[in-house]
Amino acid sequence: MAGSHSDERAWVRGAQRGSVSDLESLFEHHWPRAYRAAYLVVHDTAAAEDIAQEAFLAAVRALDRFDRRRPFGPWLHRIVVNRAIDWSRARALRREAGEAGLESAAASPAPENPHAESLAAALAELSPEHRAVIVLRHLLEYTPGEIAELTGLPRGTVNSRLRRGLDQLAATLGEDIR
Repeated sequence: MAGSHSDERAWVRGAQRGSVSDLESLFEHHWPRAYRAAYLVVHDTAAAEDIAQEAFLAAVRALDRFDRRRPFGPWLHRIVVNRAIDWSRARALRREAGEAGLESAAASPAPENPHAESLAAALAELSPEHRAVIVLRHLLEYTPGEIAELTGLPRGTVNSRLRRGLDQLAATLGEDIR
């Protein structure tokens, strides 16, 4: 599913003009990472699918305001991660006594890495805010500066959340993951 930055710009231009095929190309190119980002924040397959779809629809509705000189992916990821954080906060508020925690949420496909399950459980114990910056940094590979721009947070806050989140993960996993 290769797609260069120039392909992406052409797809965005076409989608802005109403091209269904360009919109489909944007969706196909960005869906896997958008879904993955949502899943890694919420740890619920159905919710992640809904969040990624809703975020993509929100991006499409706002496409006329999108600056084509900028990459589409980070803009979409910002929408996805913000919606995933909101969903996680709302879920925490709704949680009833006896409801299963994130670590026992709907099963995902079998992980290739034998440590993936313990990492997913440790990530689930983090606050949505800490989980989001760790997902953006270490799984989607954004720099702290890019994360600050994506989330609208000061860079110091991003660095602090990364450090605290990684420290908590290390304590939970019992190893130094930095």
